[in-house]
Amino acid sequence: MKWVFLYLLVINLTAFAAMKCDKRRAEKGLWRIPEKNLFLLAILGGGLGGIAGMRLFHHKTKHKRFTIGFPCVLLLQCVLVLWVWKYIIQ
Repeated sequence: MKWVFLYLLVINLTAFAAMKCDKRRAEKGLWRIPEKNLFLLAILGGGLGGIAGMRLFHHKTKHKRFTIGFPCVLLLQCVLVLWVWKYIIQ
């Protein structure tokens, strides 16, 4: 269980940092992190970090696919974890 929490910490910090990095690159007109990669980080468990980065850095907040998509990914992951906990683990 310790490894799961460590993984979630790392993936969420990575998603958070990716949002910050992409925001800075956008401001400077540099090459950007593809949106599919930002979503991949969220799908791999970094939804909370992605949402925090989006809100804190005001990045992708006008894009519906992010403002709706990231919370939906996080919600589905929470439901999946609860289902696994209830029906698989116990």
